[in-house]
Amino acid sequence: MEFIDIGINLAHDSFDADRAQVMQRARGAGVVQMIVTGSSVEGTAKSLELVKAHPGTLYSTAGVHPHHAADLTESALPELEQLARDAGVVAVGECGLDYFRDFSPRDLQRRAFHWQLELAAKLRKPVFLHQRDAHDDFLAILREHSAGLAGGVAHCFTAGEQERDAYLELGLHIGITGWICDERRGLHLREVVKGIPADRLMLETDAPYLLPRDLKPAPKSRRNEPHFLPHVARAVATARGESLEGLATAVLQTTRRFFGIA
Repeated sequence: MEFIDIGINLAHDSFDADRAQVMQRARGAGVVQMIVTGSSVEGTAKSLELVKAHPGTLYSTAGVHPHHAADLTESALPELEQLARDAGVVAVGECGLDYFRDFSPRDLQRRAFHWQLELAAKLRKPVFLHQRDAHDDFLAILREHSAGLAGGVAHCFTAGEQERDAYLELGLHIGITGWICDERRGLHLREVVKGIPADRLMLETDAPYLLPRDLKPAPKSRRNEPHFLPHVARAVATARGESLEGLATAVLQTTRRFFGIA
């Protein structure tokens, strides 16, 4: 079985000491390709450095997370566009709204979101989306831009059936993480994933975050890694009543088609 991790923060400093070993372990688990998340202009540049060192294995997104929205000024937009134009970049983002943390003022979050959706439409690349506690504004802005977008994926989806259906109606794909393995907060996802069509479902770890809670043995560091992606896939397959092999094949085809990678 082969897997693609669509959301891995591989440029994160927690991987600095053993990044090569992390990639080796991922490959050993069948994770043949990874999409490195760009969450700031500086972070996107670092992600692209990794991509250029591992062509065909690593790809990247290019964007500014809502936490960093205040840093995306008009003067920074050209640099972001230059990065996003790179052939190694397969999506614009991580972009969206986060009203849970509010690390950036909400008006600046909305401005940065609009700008990145415009950039994605201009470059004809899909968007890699983040939303937390901002569903109504998020949907309204997406609907405003939806006609010009080349697709989008709701990264790290943790919401319910209402949000799922709204995203599917907009034509979005949905990324599922190890949140589904959390018996405290993620049990509802075991029902939610049943309603995601096979051609809209993708898998991700969001490593080093979101270590699956039911992982045994769990690493002492509590750091998530891409080689745990098959564990997430198994949980999703079980919830959907499918074989792991069948799910893996469908998700691989969906992911490669969506991001345009071979």
